[in-house]
Amino acid sequence: MDFVLALHSHLPYVLNHGRWPHGSDWLCEAALDTYLPLLNKLDELGAAGVPAPVTIGFTPVLANQLADPAFGREMDAFFSLRLAACDEAAKALPATGGEALLPIVAFWKARFCSLQAQFHGIDRNIVTAFRKLEHEGRLEIIGSAATHGYLPLLGRDESIRLQLAVGRAEHQRLFGREPAGCWVPECAYRPRGLWSARAGKALVRRGTDEHLADAGFRYFFIDAHLAQAGGILGGQSGIPLGAERFDADRPDALSRPAGRVVRSPHETYSVSPVRAGKFVAALVRDPDSSMQIWSRDRGYPGDGAYLEFHKMRWPGGLKFWRVSGPNVDLGAKQPYEPATAFARAADHAGHFAHLLATATPPPGRRGNGVIVAPFDTELYGHWWFEGVEFLGAIYRRLAEQAGVRPVTAAQHLEEHAPRTALRLAEGSWGANGDHSMWLNDRTAWMWQRLWALEDAFWDAAPAALASPAARPVLAQAARALLLAQASDWEFIISTGVVADYGARRFELHCHDAERLVAALAPGGSLEGGHRLADELSRRDNLFPDILTSVAAVLRA
Repeated sequence: MDFVLALHSHLPYVLNHGRWPHGSDWLCEAALDTYLPLLNKLDELGAAGVPAPVTIGFTPVLANQLADPAFGREMDAFFSLRLAACDEAAKALPATGGEALLPIVAFWKARFCSLQAQFHGIDRNIVTAFRKLEHEGRLEIIGSAATHGYLPLLGRDESIRLQLAVGRAEHQRLFGREPAGCWVPECAYRPRGLWSARAGKALVRRGTDEHLADAGFRYFFIDAHLAQAGGILGGQSGIPLGAERFDADRPDALSRPAGRVVRSPHETYSVSPVRAGKFVAALVRDPDSSMQIWSRDRGYPGDGAYLEFHKMRWPGGLKFWRVSGPNVDLGAKQPYEPATAFARAADHAGHFAHLLATATPPPGRRGNGVIVAPFDTELYGHWWFEGVEFLGAIYRRLAEQAGVRPVTAAQHLEEHAPRTALRLAEGSWGANGDHSMWLNDRTAWMWQRLWALEDAFWDAAPAALASPAARPVLAQAARALLLAQASDWEFIISTGVVADYGARRFELHCHDAERLVAALAPGGSLEGGHRLADELSRRDNLFPDILTSVAAVLRA
């Protein structure tokens, strides 16, 4: 059996939108806790001769931020704050009876210093460091939609094509090659058919797979229930901001669809019909291995030895305590022991490797099956501190045991083409397995505004693109439209955590786009549009070649 570990890296555009708690600090935390440790672990495995062919994606909106010089400056400031917090804690803890925590202070300070040196050693450019690993043939980097827009609910096919066109062009610009795979935001899929989400606009629309094939992508990932290969894994009530699907569990998580054919999650499927040589394959999330990570009750991250995410010491936000046990109150958490926790991660990796080795191959495909385990990258290191150690230990275990071969997604597809064409169900990997995390009573107003904005933008785009004077305004309007389309805003509102932040960011980008589009309309002030576009371009500085993609969409 082949094993594909797929990591999906995404954060909304927060650079130049403040620092704490949901500005650039959000980005810096992900880099400090996840991206830099993951790079370090991959280098460590490479030096040891251990193959670690992870399939990793960076959404274009995230990659643009990580490649921006402003991020390097923010990261330097963030390191300074964390090191200052260590110094403050070392001085203050003895006076409050916290001497037992001093070894953990030393642990954090040494770790931060090491990561700071690593960051400077890669010239403060995380994107270039991952790009180098791919060009060395050690991993695969896949693409995604520009700003993680929720594609099945976008009102215009032009908007879907723009999300994918910008996503693909930005991937080429930043990573130096065309991506074979696409992480479809939220694993959200809609087949060809009647689309009636928008009142008065019922019409037959093309499927997500068709858009992916036309954009040049060869494969994407889906949740098991969309292929009728398992039950719904999603469940997100009460999840803190940014946690995505971590700590999610449902009593029926491993149930199988009643009364329907249950297909194997351990093979790939052709989704789009072959058309002029274009088709797209679907890789199915394996329910059993995924639940070992995601489950609140059965997953590894809840082990008592691991670092407790939710308890911090202020000022500074340092974490000194471990999970300790199920349902242990924050006040009763015990001091963290890094060596014990890392040893536990190695034990869990051994269990996970055994689980992979005992997976059932698809009928008639013995030796040619695949176990696909897709996760949010930020789970490892950020939400589950020991997660990066766990990943490294998995690859070491697999290098020592027979029966499971770690590969990239593209490598598996090159060697084992899909043998079965499949019509997928509609849905996502979110709560209830459908679109309800993004379209519900709390978010319906957002879609009404967004659909009207899409119409206005695409009505204005042809004339504006043909006018050299209007093109800078159109470019910034396109950026604002894409930022408003980010699925993050509906997700944040639906979880009920800092819903005001999600609404504020959504309304900000809609308002920006509406003003710019109004300047492009007959009778609008193009001069005022130029001033506004210039002002906004200094704050929302991304996708430099966006008009090339707008032009391509209009030609299609």
